[in-house]
Parts: sequence; structure tokens; C-alpha cells
Amino acid sequence: MQAKNKHKGFTKVALVGSGLILGLMLSLTYSAVAEKMTKQQFPIDDLRAFAEVFGKIKSDYVEPVEDKKLISEAISGMLTGLDPHSTYMDPDAFKDMQAATQGEFGGLGIEVGMEDGLVKVVSPIEDSPAFAAGIKSGDLIMKLDDTPVKGLSLNDAVKRMRGKPDTSIVLTVLRKNEPKPLTFTLVRAIIKNKSVKYKMTEPGYAYARVTQFQEHTGEDLAKAIKTMHDENKGPFKGFVLDLRNDPGGLLNGAVGVSAAFLPKDTLVVYTEGRAADSKMKLTVNAENYVSSSTTSAYMKKNNLNPNNPLSYSRAIADNDYINDLPDDLKTVPMVVLINAGSASASEIVAGALQDHKRATLIGIRSFGKGSVQTIMPMNNGAAIKLTTARYFTPKGRSIQAKGIDPDYIVDDGTDQSYNIHEADLTGHLSNPKDPQAGVAKKSDATTPAKEAAKDKLNEKKYAEPAGPIEPTSKEDLQFAQAMNFLKGKPVVVAPPAKVEAAKVDAPADK
Repeated sequence: MQAKNKHKGFTKVALVGSGLILGLMLSLTYSAVAEKMTKQQFPIDDLRAFAEVFGKIKSDYVEPVEDKKLISEAISGMLTGLDPHSTYMDPDAFKDMQAATQGEFGGLGIEVGMEDGLVKVVSPIEDSPAFAAGIKSGDLIMKLDDTPVKGLSLNDAVKRMRGKPDTSIVLTVLRKNEPKPLTFTLVRAIIKNKSVKYKMTEPGYAYARVTQFQEHTGEDLAKAIKTMHDENKGPFKGFVLDLRNDPGGLLNGAVGVSAAFLPKDTLVVYTEGRAADSKMKLTVNAENYVSSSTTSAYMKKNNLNPNNPLSYSRAIADNDYINDLPDDLKTVPMVVLINAGSASASEIVAGALQDHKRATLIGIRSFGKGSVQTIMPMNNGAAIKLTTARYFTPKGRSIQAKGIDPDYIVDDGTDQSYNIHEADLTGHLSNPKDPQAGVAKKSDATTPAKEAAKDKLNEKKYAEPAGPIEPTSKEDLQFAQAMNFLKGKPVVVAPPAKVEAAKVDAPADK
């Protein structure tokens, strides 16, 4: 999300991506912090306790510890204790995350968080070394080469996974339902994450996949649509938008993608938080999706004053990539594919198109991350990522810890037991519309007999494929059902293995 203050001449970037995908944000100044603190009760006693602990560590810890390390770890702990998505980034981590929003960065290509002292994989990034090696959402990384992860901070673990391209690292991974740890040897690479992939799957039917919401995702999708429209030589018969395993990213990209299919001024998402500038309504309006770098480059090229509202408006209007899209895109029959790896910005797009009855959703329940993170650079070159708002779909739904349910539930035919959701993360925010969302209930439990029957069936029916399912391939059951829907054929809401599972379950309950 990019919310621009034309009078003060700065740009804010908010993030709705999971893991470690981040962007640039307005910096905090010491004076601003001091001003806020004067309006609140200063926690003198608590700060005295902090100083006392700091002093004890400096004088009595078994080895000398640098002040910088202690302060950094204290800040990190303060943020990570809030929720799973607030965190502290040292200067190196901040630079890497800025690069990530531009679509290129170095490493293994894994979105990660921390769970019980281990690094938890939120999602492997498509086309990355981690994705190719078979790292899965929900995997717990317990060792990096010969170094145990227990005792490392998330930043320390991420630093160890980063490195020069073409160097290797061995990950030891705990995976649900696997009797012993798995080992993966990954070769680091420059991750060039192509945000939008597309093709005409057959005459008249267009397919676009968004792998991650970056600064120029909306523009990239618009270019892809024009290319496919020219190739088709006429209006589409159907359109499939694939948001599966898309962990999110920049909210302006989500608004831009939604804008391609919704009428002008339609509400896409609104946000609510404590700070005044965290309360926004984002509609299909170019100011809400044209990237700040695009407008800045345009104004510089044309010698326009960036502080002049008229110049700013001209730059926005001249770079509105939605204006050039074909008219039939607003009415073409449409399916959006989602799964448990569809998070944040993906859920915003899916929720907006579902609320406005613009698209039919097919797949399984989404991840359920309904919060917005703001990146605040610090004076020392580091930054903090702070949860500042919750977002809501146009009809007022909060997907926080709940997710979005598709119109047709179709899984991909593989074992879904390793999937994780926002509700599985320790310390996740509650859902303001449904406080019980994400809370385990007794009715969720199953009998031992039923679990045994399912396990036996899974051994037979859910053998892991040799690699990730290729989107739009013959093995892609969800895409096949999307095409069935667009062609007016019946949608098979469960693969054959699931139907057989129901038969196995029935006797177990008797």
C-alpha cells in the first residue's frame, strides 16, 4: 500500500506480505518519538529494571558482550513479542528486504518466521533454490550446516542462510509426518522473482499467475494482459488468476491487480489502526496503485516539481496503466485460485473480487493474515517492521486468523497436513469480527480410528510427487476445475482420494 502525503512530500509504503518481504517506509526521528512519549506515562520503573538487567549482563555474564549486541537483541525481543510479523532488521537485513520488493535479492528463496526456537518456513519462493529442492510450507529448520538453530535469533539464522551465489548450505529439516529429519543441500543464488507469469492456455482462455506482490506487479500484469489480448485477437472467453502460494508483498500491487478487473472508484480494501494515517480506504484510483518510483522518475524526466500537487497528479494520470486495458476485462468470466499459501495481499485481491461477485474462488482456505506492517527506517541504518493496522475486505470481513474460504473447495490431491495458517503462529493477532477465529475447538478433534483410517489411506493415495506440481499441467487439479467452471462444466469439489477418504471415515465413526 502506498499512501501519499502531497503536502509534506513523502511517501509511505505498507506491507501485507508474510515472512520477510519488506519495503521502504517513512523514518522515525528522535524528536517525533520524544513528542509521543511526553503524551504518555513514561514507564520509569520498567526502564530501571531494564537498566538493572543490562548492568548485570555487562558485569556478571560469563563472557564480555558488546553494548550494541545487547541493545539490538533487546529491541528484537521487544518487537517479536508483539506478534509473528513485527520484527527488527539490522542494516544488512533491511537492504536485502528493500531489494526483495524490487524483485531481486540473494539467498535461498524462503519466506521464514520463528516457531519454538526453530526457523519455520512460511513459503518457498517460486523458481528459487529452496522451491526446486522441495522445501515446503510448515517445515522447521533445525540446523544450518552444522550449527543448531536453537539459540539463534531469526536475523542470525537469516544471515547464515544468506551468502555469495554458487555457495552451498545444508539445511536439516523437521517435517510433519516424517519419522526422521530431512537434509537438503541448497546452492545459494541471486533470486530473480518474476512477479507475473502468464500464457494463453487455449484459444480464448487467459491465465496469469502472481507469485509475489512487488512494486511493479500491477504494471507487469497489465502488460501481460495486453500481450495475451493481442495474441487472442479478441475478447477473452475466460480468465484464471492464480494466487496460490503467493505470500503477499506490497499493498499497492494488490490494489493494482484488483483494479484491472473492477470498475473505477470501487472499494478494494480498507484499513483500521490506532494512528490516524493507518485508517484508509483504498479504491480503484490511480493514486492507490501507481508506484512512487514510477511517478518520481516521470517527474524527474519531465522536470516537474515533486512538491507541486498538479505535477504529482499529472504524473499519476500519465502512468495509469489500467486505462489502456481492454474493456472486456471488467466483465470476462473469471476464476481466482487460492490455497493455504495465499496470504495477505493475495487475500486482499481474492476477498475484493469475491465480495464484488467479480470472480469465483476455487481452491482451499487461504493463510489468514489480515494485518498491515509498516517499515520504519531508523537513524542507524536499521529498520523496524511494525504491525500498524488490520485490513478488511469491501464488505467488512476480517480474514485475520480466519482466511478466505473459496466458493468451491478443491484441493490439489496431495497431503495437506503440512500446511500452516496464521492461526497456527504463536502470538497471532485476534480477529476483531470473530474473536473465536483460529481457536481450536473440541469438535475439531477426530477419533483414533478415523485418524488411523486416514493415515492408511494417505500412505496409499498421497505419495509425494517428484517435485512441485506445475501450474496448468495435467496434475494441476485445481486449474482443471477452474477451466471446467469457465466452460460451464460441473466442478469436481474433491479429488478421487478425498472421496474415498470419506468412505473410509464412515465405518470408523460407527
